[in-house]
Order: sequence, then C-alpha cells, then structure tokens
Amino acid sequence: MQEPTFLILTALAAQPLHGYGVIRAVEDLSAGEVKLRPGTLYGALDRLTEQGLLVVDREEAVEGRLRRYYRLSDTGAAALQEQIARLRRHATAAESQLGKRFGAAPGLGTVPA
Repeated sequence: MQEPTFLILTALAAQPLHGYGVIRAVEDLSAGEVKLRPGTLYGALDRLTEQGLLVVDREEAVEGRLRRYYRLSDTGAAALQEQIARLRRHATAAESQLGKRFGAAPGLGTVPA
C-alpha cells in the first residue's frame, strides 16, 4: 500500500470526510510531508471506492455543488489494520538492524531522532 493511500484510509478511519477534509487531514497526519492535489485525491477516492475500501457516506449540495462524504468500509478498516501491523513489523526490523550497527543491546536498538 502506497503512503498516500495509507494516509487517506487513516484520515477516514474516525469519521466521514469530504474531499477537502481528506486533503487537510492527510496533511495534518503527515505533519505537512504529504500534500494531495485534488485530481490525485479524487482519482484515489474513486479507486478505493471501487475496491470496496471506502463507501460514499452521504452527499449534500453546498452552494450549488455536490459535496460527497466518504467513510472507511469494514474491508477498508481490515486493510488498514493489516498495513499497520506490516509497518510495525518493518519498523521493528529496522530498529533491530540499527541497534546492531550502533552496538546496542538486543531490544534497545533505538537511535535518537
């Protein structure tokens, strides 16, 4: 799973959001490191909806324009949980390898940020 997809699913884990809300949430979650453009986001939202990871929660008209809210589906929540577990395993492995490099005792492989 690509980082933007992970962050989009994460943004929608707690509550439904419309597109601009997702853009802001992803930027906040990534501490400004990931900035989604609207075209990229809406393509991803369509793809994730087709894959069953997201569902349209509701639509509302705002100033003559349709605002669509998305939410994480049960399938999307399971995929996000699997990705979290995978990232934890990888982070643990990386930390262990760095610990060996710096001569830390097993399990103490943390390196100052």
